[in-house]
Amino acid sequence: MTVEQVAKYLQISEVSTYKLVNEGRIPAFKIGRHWRIRKTDLKEALEKVKRGERL
Repeated sequence: MTVEQVAKYLQISEVSTYKLVNEGRIPAFKIGRHWRIRKTDLKEALEKVKRGERL
C-alpha cells in the first residue's frame, strides 16, 4: 500500500502517516523514492494498538 492509501484507510493525514513510518511505528520499505507498507504489517501494527500497545 502507498502512504496515501494507508492515510485514507486510517483516516489520518499523509504527514502523520509519513511520521509514523519514519519513526518505525509502521513497518515500511522504499521502492525508489516511494514508501510502501505491506497490508500484513499494517494489520499487525493495528493489532498491537488493539492490545493496548502504542503504535
